Amino acid sequence: MSASTEPGPGGRTLRALSLTALAALLCTSCATPPGEAPADDPTAAPPLPGPDDGQSGEPDEAPGGQDDGQDGPAGDGPLDSRVVVIDPGHNGGNAEASDRINENVPAGPDGEEKACDTVGTETADGLSEHEFNWELSVLVQERLEADGATVVLTRDDNDGVGPCIDERAEIGNDAEADAAVSIHADGGPESGRGFHVIHPGPIDGYTDEIAEPSEVLAEDLHREYGDGTDMPVADYLADDGFDERTDLGGLNLSTVPKVFLETGNMRNGEDAEMLSDPEWRETAADAIARGLAAYLMRS
Repeated sequence: MSASTEPGPGGRTLRALSLTALAALLCTSCATPPGEAPADDPTAAPPLPGPDDGQSGEPDEAPGGQDDGQDGPAGDGPLDSRVVVIDPGHNGGNAEASDRINENVPAGPDGEEKACDTVGTETADGLSEHEFNWELSVLVQERLEADGATVVLTRDDNDGVGPCIDERAEIGNDAEADAAVSIHADGGPESGRGFHVIHPGPIDGYTDEIAEPSEVLAEDLHREYGDGTDMPVADYLADDGFDERTDLGGLNLSTVPKVFLETGNMRNGEDAEMLSDPEWRETAADAIARGLAAYLMRS
């Protein structure tokens, strides 16, 4: 897609999807039945610019310095009526708060409970998942806000504890989000490579109304992330990069379309090299933003 640029927080350049390109995306997506990928590619126009087309770097802080809830202001743009919740998995203070994160909280039907949160994984070189999740989430936030979306982050920094899995779901529900994505990186076997997208299976009284739209969201993210990042589809779990789950509180308690994106396997050397590369993360943020935009412009 062609792109316009404007100064972003901290002096970075925000890459905005052009109105013309998103109009084309809208026409293509609306002509496609839910659950099916648009013919060819919904982003048939040239893609968002890569890292070499603008400034890139490590995120300094959440754009705009928002407080709890990180409710980013909507602006003018093709996504100005859309609300997106981005959930950076885990948190930097979890390891020092084992009592808190091991407390059981609601996770689904029949009184199901699970631990509040977990510490997450890390690469062999020591890049923590919680740090990676935070940095990539902020990059995605920047791109969506540049197109006018209201973006809510479930945590406001990488130094806190939690939120718990039920609280993360509640943030999306309270925001009445059009889409929610929880960003993670897996800690699979060292021999396994690739990404996968987790979407909720139908549970009566819980996810029955969001299961279908969440599957469509998963398909849009899977397509754009796979095409845009060169990260292969997971070869050690899931079904061609899709995993339907009914045991995750963050999905079971959601009332809005929601998925988990496991961006790669931190325990695999090749995946870890990509996940650790700041330029690759810029490209990944472009791809995730395109996937979310494709879903949001379907209606």
